[in-house]
Parts: sequence; structure tokens; C-alpha cells
Amino acid sequence: MVITRATEYAVRTVIYLAQQPKNDIILKKDICRTQEVTPAFLTKILQPLIKAGIVSSQRGVGGGFLLAKDPAEITMLDIFQAEEGQLKLNHCLVDTDFCARNNYCSAHEVWHETQYEMSQVLKRHSIADLVRKEKSKLDSLKNPTV
Repeated sequence: MVITRATEYAVRTVIYLAQQPKNDIILKKDICRTQEVTPAFLTKILQPLIKAGIVSSQRGVGGGFLLAKDPAEITMLDIFQAEEGQLKLNHCLVDTDFCARNNYCSAHEVWHETQYEMSQVLKRHSIADLVRKEKSKLDSLKNPTV
């Protein structure tokens, strides 16, 4: 399984918005420039995030985007689900009628466990955590220890 480019850019965009001063409205052109994304693709990325209540938009002169929630309340799973829908690793986990073997299939149990663990990992990582980690890594690159 590979996440879509839209999800990858959505995560980057939410991290970028979280790095800005709280309640600052960030211009679309600034997001496009810093995240190296086209305006059309950014619109596609932001629509599900707005619908999910992760990002807010302000129209008109001085309009732009900002986080609708505190970065500590936004998880990687929230962004994934906004962009891609519910995390489902295999068809048999989406539709119980998909496979007649669900009642005895040992692989089904593995798919279910894997999906559960993956969602738990994504849920554990908030955007606030990712902002802190990125800042720490950038600081380490600027000031390497001897």
C-alpha cells in the first residue's frame, strides 16, 4: 500500500500551517511556493481537509487558509482519512461479503490486525508532535555536535 500524493502533500501542508503563528491566515500562493505544489493541486488537497474540519478557509481580499483545530488535536490518521477515507488494508475488511472465507481464513486475521495496528500508529502521531520533531531535526542540522 502506498499513500497518494494528495495525502503526502496534505500532511506537508497541515504541518506547514501548524508552524505558522496561531490564527494567521496563510495565502494560497505562500503554501504553493513553500510546499512546491500547484494551485490546482493545492485546492484538491485542501477541499477534503476543510470538509473534515482540519483546515479553515477565508475568502476575499486577505483570504487564505489556517488550521481549524489545535495541532495537538490533529493526527496523521485524521489527515489520511480526510484524503483517502477509512483505512482499509484489504477488500475483505471493507465488505464482509467479499470473501466467503472470512469465518475461517487465517490471513483475514492478519489483515485485520495489521490494519488496526497501522491506524493506532497514525493516531499516536499528532501534527504538534511532527512540528516539534521537524524543528528538532532542523536545529540539529544547523548545529551539529562534534
